[in-house]
Amino acid sequence: MQPPRSLWWATLDGPVSARPALTKHLDVDVAIVGGGYTGLWTARELLRRDPDLRICVLERSVCGFGASGRNGGWASALFPLGDELLIQRYGREAFAHQRRLLRRAVPELGQSIRDDGVDAHFVQGGTLTFARNAVQARRLQAGVASRVEDGLEDDVTWLDEGEVRERASVSHSRGATYTPHCARVHPARLVRGLSEVVERLGVAIYENSAVTRIVGARAGRRAEVVTVGASVHADVVVRATEGFTPTLPHERRTVVPLYSLMIATEPLPGSFWEEVGFAHCETFADDRHLIIYGQRTHDNRIAFGGRGAPYHFASTVEERFDGNDAIFHLLESTLRELFPSMAGSITHRWGGPLAMARDQTPYATLDRATGLASAGGYTGDGVVLSRVAATALADLITSPGTDTEFTRLPFVQHRSRRWEPEPLRLLGINAALALAARADRAEQRRDGESRSGRWLTRLVGPDA
Repeated sequence: MQPPRSLWWATLDGPVSARPALTKHLDVDVAIVGGGYTGLWTARELLRRDPDLRICVLERSVCGFGASGRNGGWASALFPLGDELLIQRYGREAFAHQRRLLRRAVPELGQSIRDDGVDAHFVQGGTLTFARNAVQARRLQAGVASRVEDGLEDDVTWLDEGEVRERASVSHSRGATYTPHCARVHPARLVRGLSEVVERLGVAIYENSAVTRIVGARAGRRAEVVTVGASVHADVVVRATEGFTPTLPHERRTVVPLYSLMIATEPLPGSFWEEVGFAHCETFADDRHLIIYGQRTHDNRIAFGGRGAPYHFASTVEERFDGNDAIFHLLESTLRELFPSMAGSITHRWGGPLAMARDQTPYATLDRATGLASAGGYTGDGVVLSRVAATALADLITSPGTDTEFTRLPFVQHRSRRWEPEPLRLLGINAALALAARADRAEQRRDGESRSGRWLTRLVGPDA
């Protein structure tokens, strides 16, 4: 399998050559399945704690083939669940602890990769979430006000139209919220650089090594990973497969693979950027229901993505789903609507699956009895969350019974219930996508809340 044809892979410093595949049996301390951010950060964090650990990484293609190498490049403090649901489920103290740690984790990620000599074009310019109609403005302002009322006042601020124009401009803007807790990164440079770092530190990386089965420890036998070419025995096996998790035996209902697609423009001239701003490389979105996300890249393109591609029956993951002409057309028309003066052409189109758990809560778990660990379910917020989850896994693996600031996070040792059997999840997920698109159209036309938006809230929750 070859890397996706994305902007990120096309703008690496050179071509990617696959490392050798696993061809003989191994015995290691920790085997990691998946060569993306989660797997590589876990290896890196384990080695920070114990440089003598024997660690191998098994990747079905090349490191970064999945979401780690093709995402929108937001290194943010975002969490898939909103503040209200987090407080309801875990309490105010746990919520505040997690928020502090995630916000701190953004600059820490930047410092960590700089220390390791990885140039991932990391620039922490924050995020602007624009209001482009009256209902979006009311929602965003209400969100800021509710934080104040709940005693959660922080540095997420509302900027009126005059204030936001000092930073950036999109069409029909009625203001925006701004948070400093996000950086722009080049995803493929990050994941490829990280793979080189852990390999230099002694981690054995095997690419083109598809895992067919993971077996927990039992009856005096260690945990085992079975590949098409050989097997690995380990004290701990970490499953870090994110959107490809449903391809493994017995994991089809663990998470669902949701497809997120992206486009990128050619490099845009200085006159365009003088007009629209984003001088500090702020990432950007608006408050529609069907998520969009964008960034100004290091070479002055716009990389822009969004949801809306359908979920496929039985959590099927296939390469042919990575592109969808209707969604690519919608993304381009949306981007040109946001920036009417943008004359540049679209040069790259790509996509692929990300993973969402049934309760939209990420996880980082370790079962000492079986030696099986896992992390994922980031629902598109994994650039920073993956490193946080990997740090928690490293603490769980190397310091059993020790309470750390990472193991105290509410999603650590959290296990979501399984997704419904088919066809229920097909009907439910695609109904939610259709409602989101319909609600956005209605809000744009009427400048007010829609019935579809209310039904969507009932289906997926008020703050999810």
